[in-house]
Amino acid sequence: MSNDVEPEVNDRQIPVALSSASVYPLSVHDAFAVAQDLGYEGVEVMVTNNAVSQDPAALIQLSHRYKQEIVSIHAPTLLLTQQVWGTAWNKIEKSCQMAAEVGCDTVVVHPPFRWQSNYAENFVEGVREIATMYKVRIAVENMYPWRVRGREAVAYLPHWDPLGQDYDDVTWDFSHAATAGANSLEAIKALGSKLRHVHLTDGSGSGKDEHLVPGTGTQQCADALQHLAATGFDGVVVAEISTRKAKVAGEREEMLAETLRFARQHLTVPAPAERG
Repeated sequence: MSNDVEPEVNDRQIPVALSSASVYPLSVHDAFAVAQDLGYEGVEVMVTNNAVSQDPAALIQLSHRYKQEIVSIHAPTLLLTQQVWGTAWNKIEKSCQMAAEVGCDTVVVHPPFRWQSNYAENFVEGVREIATMYKVRIAVENMYPWRVRGREAVAYLPHWDPLGQDYDDVTWDFSHAATAGANSLEAIKALGSKLRHVHLTDGSGSGKDEHLVPGTGTQQCADALQHLAATGFDGVVVAEISTRKAKVAGEREEMLAETLRFARQHLTVPAPAERG
């Protein structure tokens, strides 16, 4: 009889959810309906100027109506949502409060802009303190350098790249990686257990933040997903593609269905190096 110990098998299926940003310019309500129609397993709510995106009771009602779990709240830390929920710290705290109210444990935030001086200087300690207070994970998203006339401008502090930063949790976005010229597969491996959340999309490396359907750009999306499946990733993969250019009936849904199919296909295939 062999005394070899069988390796532990992680048979958890990694959930694939839909970001409400993926149906823009349609509403948060539409995101829940599309997620149910296509077979997604949850919704990430991007907090915007839309009243429903800021209303926990309305979101809970949509979650129950469409049988879609709210997996994460994306805080309004974008340039386009500067007027939502006041100061930077208030945006973070209200997002965490809403996450707790709707029953999810992940809040996605962007790193501070360099001109947000006090907020930027205390960002790492501040997000850790608020995460502990609300018992949620604040997953800081990778961004990309801004370039002005071909030269890189310092837009984010402490940095656009979360690697090497003292964050407890990180969100990795493939489109942002393409814009930055980063290698997503190597970054995901380097992040290890700090990787909490994934925005599944793609980019061509053109310098624009494109949010393409995965598999249509230059990022190693398939290999990265296979690596996550093989190494027991315990977070959520969220489709965050741009469908704003969809012009004919059904085109948006086809793009989102293809993204879901891509995710499911590669999240069930072990990475080559980990097979066997």
